[in-house]
Amino acid sequence: MNLQHTSNEAVYRDAMGQLLVLYTQVDRLIMEACAERIAAAPDEPAKLALAKQVGDESRHVAIQRDWMKAFGTRQDPVIPTEKEADILAHFRGLDWLDFLADMYLCVEALGSDAVEKVVPLADPGTKESLRVPLQDELDHIAFGVGRLKQELAQMTAVSRAQFLARIPGRIEALTRDFLDMGFDVRRLFEAVGADYDELCDSVLRRKDEILQEVAGPLAA
Repeated sequence: MNLQHTSNEAVYRDAMGQLLVLYTQVDRLIMEACAERIAAAPDEPAKLALAKQVGDESRHVAIQRDWMKAFGTRQDPVIPTEKEADILAHFRGLDWLDFLADMYLCVEALGSDAVEKVVPLADPGTKESLRVPLQDELDHIAFGVGRLKQELAQMTAVSRAQFLARIPGRIEALTRDFLDMGFDVRRLFEAVGADYDELCDSVLRRKDEILQEVAGPLAA
């Protein structure tokens, strides 16, 4: 028996299991936040998009839970219960524009970029469990960015510039909150073979891209 190989596999499975739990918790929180937002959404297209996303996220949670059972690692929550409550309270207190920015630019666009960097390193079962969720997230991001551009087009130039200038700070604040939840993010990603510094650089590049997209030619 190759003890080193066995040890490395155990470390990988434990870390990947925790990342799967984390991803599932985030999807469930997105589902709940979007479900709560439907009633207050400004029009029918927004309500329908949020309702579709609730269904998508529910499917993602079911896919991940089924795979985690098969994967066979511990399923203890990674995000503490009180932090989950704080996250939902945060989204509950946002107006429509800030909800779009925080949900779709930070959580969806940047979060999915980090997950995509893990997929090539994952075992076949984990790759398959992430395939549908990552495909759906492209639709969610497209809705969020498109809707944000539509809302920005209705604002005065001054108000639009002020809102856009605040987005990087919002992203940084949410990132700090995420990194301060009590688990070692670097350790988890490095244990599954990711270069954590490169992953962070990739997320920063994605942040610049999504901000440029939002600030680009506005929707009519």
